[in-house]
Amino acid sequence: MAIDKHTFFNFNHYLYGEAFYGSYEGMRYRLAREPLENVFFVPVDKRGPATLRATIWPEPYAYGHTDTALMKSEDFEFSEEGLEAAVKWFNEQHEAGDWPK
Repeated sequence: MAIDKHTFFNFNHYLYGEAFYGSYEGMRYRLAREPLENVFFVPVDKRGPATLRATIWPEPYAYGHTDTALMKSEDFEFSEEGLEAAVKWFNEQHEAGDWPK
C-alpha cells in the first residue's frame, strides 16, 4: 500500500475531534471524527455516535479552500477497524484513479 496506516494519528487521537490531513501523488486526503467537534472535556460514555469520515480531493488546494464538488467522502465505523478500512479505501481510490481531478 502506498499510504501506510502509521502515517495517521493513532485511533485514540480521533476520540478528541482532531482531523488528520495528508497528500500522496496529487491526491489530498483528510480523516476525521464525524461529527467533527471538540469533545476533549466530554467523557467517552457521554459522547454521541460518530463515524470516521475519509475525504479525498485533488491538489493543489487545502481542504478549506477546495470546492466540495471536487471532494469524495466515505464514512467508516468509529473504531480501530474503521481506521484500517479508511486507510485501505484511500489506497484503493488512489490506485484506481477514482478521485476527482
